[in-house]
Amino acid sequence: MSAHARIAAITNRIVERSKPTRERYLERLRAAASQGVNRSVLGCANLAHGFAVCSPAEKDALAGDRVPNLGIITAYNDMLSAHQPFETYPAIIREAAAQAGGIAQVAGGVPAMCDGVTQGQPGMELSLFSRDLIAMAAGVGLSHNMFDAALFLGVCDKIVPGLVIAALSFGHLPAIFIPAGPMTSGLPNDEKSRVRQLFAEGKVGRAELLEAESKSYHGPGTCTFYGTANSNQMLMEIMGFHMPGSSFVNPGTPLREALTREATKRALAITALGNEFTPAGEMIDERSIVNGVVGLHATGGSTNHTMHLVAMARAGGIVLTWQDIAELSELVPLLARVYPNGLADVNHFQAAGGMGFLIKQLLKQGLVHDDVRTVFGQGLEAYTVDAQLGENGAVVRQPSPEKSHDPKVLASIETPFQANGGLKMLRGNLGKAVIKISAVKAERHIIEAPAIVFHSQQELQEAFKEGKLNRDFVAVVRFQGPKANGMPELHKLTPALGVLQDRGFRVALLTDGRMSGASGKVPAAIHVTPEAVDGGPIARIKDGDMIRLDAIRGTLEVLVDAADMAEREPVTIDLSENEFGMGRELFAPFRHAVGPSDQGASVLFHAHH
Repeated sequence: MSAHARIAAITNRIVERSKPTRERYLERLRAAASQGVNRSVLGCANLAHGFAVCSPAEKDALAGDRVPNLGIITAYNDMLSAHQPFETYPAIIREAAAQAGGIAQVAGGVPAMCDGVTQGQPGMELSLFSRDLIAMAAGVGLSHNMFDAALFLGVCDKIVPGLVIAALSFGHLPAIFIPAGPMTSGLPNDEKSRVRQLFAEGKVGRAELLEAESKSYHGPGTCTFYGTANSNQMLMEIMGFHMPGSSFVNPGTPLREALTREATKRALAITALGNEFTPAGEMIDERSIVNGVVGLHATGGSTNHTMHLVAMARAGGIVLTWQDIAELSELVPLLARVYPNGLADVNHFQAAGGMGFLIKQLLKQGLVHDDVRTVFGQGLEAYTVDAQLGENGAVVRQPSPEKSHDPKVLASIETPFQANGGLKMLRGNLGKAVIKISAVKAERHIIEAPAIVFHSQQELQEAFKEGKLNRDFVAVVRFQGPKANGMPELHKLTPALGVLQDRGFRVALLTDGRMSGASGKVPAAIHVTPEAVDGGPIARIKDGDMIRLDAIRGTLEVLVDAADMAEREPVTIDLSENEFGMGRELFAPFRHAVGPSDQGASVLFHAHH
């Protein structure tokens, strides 16, 4: 069977599996859409509150039901580089809307946190939950029922998935995502990693480390490596939520502003008041979700999306599983080498041909569905372009190049970097897990070694510093799942395990926690479910148990007699340290209500599925 036919078969399987939930979802969406322009159902007092700050002309327009009103949901804050550019967007959007005969209002703000700032800190335990909170906060903004379409301003790790969940929960409204773009290139990512590893070995001090980090993260825009934030931007484009060619244009450039103005005008054109009504929940279907997964594999994207895509799909009544993601990975070749899967950054990816070239390659072999709906109005073929600035300041689009401008960064479909996407599912007597192997050398795809059990990142780092880990072992870091402590990224483990691997030891990580979009060269079985706090088999592992991680066969086993395993009591630990401080006490209801990682680690969809 051709890859194209197998992708069609997987898509059909998702359609069949999703029928009950998807049909209910679409019924609710159509009922909401059939109520017409929503301001017309508001009482006079409601409406007066809703436009109290508008000009007299805008009040006249909004009192009727002929002038479209855009609701802006913004993740602006000016501490975080990726979101700082959004400060000026509402003014640009309001002006562009007015020129096109519409109105725009900021409907609400959502929090945006940076895993880079909270890495290894208590605040990181709020990170995953912030996704569902962002969806709820966006829902509060849109619940005023004053809007004909929504514009979403967000970039980073949990923000875009949270906003997509909101967009699909308000699926009767059209939605366009407007990105801010990546910061310009600074210190190369491999150089930054080299300094981090030297620091872990004690060979350079904090001053050198801070200097390297500051040269890497130095201006407005997203971090330039290919982690979750840039994976989000790729997803929004390949799923049709962005204007074509807009994902990776740097902030503060004339083209960036032109794309923002164009997106505003397009949003006005696709409301129910026009003749191109494109409600987000109808636009995004099973094919769009499959296109997102394929894009993730083709670019070597973030492991976090094994949870986010599942949760995003659920918001539209679509049931995506890890099995679907793993099977698609087998069919999709890796076409991009962007750090941590290569030395280039996302600006080099854009210069090589970017999303337009990538989508063109995937369409060539039928690896993505062209017959999808997008905010641009045409199928995915319309995204095989380069966006440029025209002479009149408007956006013009040229066909994407036939050849990559840099084959070391972006490959053609005929000569991929590897035959598959490198994201796999592992299953066995320890439950289910995910592993990303695109940056792991082939001779490390199978690791069999004794377990050393840790209950925190700190424990492992201390053992490393004391020189106790110079041997072959599998680090079992447990009680890091969503219920235990909100599933923080265990990013701080990467330098120590990387050093041990470089010293020639066979090491791997096994955890019910997350490793992140930047997971690199050390084999890591992550998102293990059921998690330790639920009494999963990971809670029965003892120091010295032989663990076998086989990324080729897709298995994860503890080599202990089944009867012996069954007799062991699952370990429990005191997690009260994780319940207070840095806002963690506010999230206790989330820890109690969260679902397992293979179902999206969601608070929103666990209760009623």
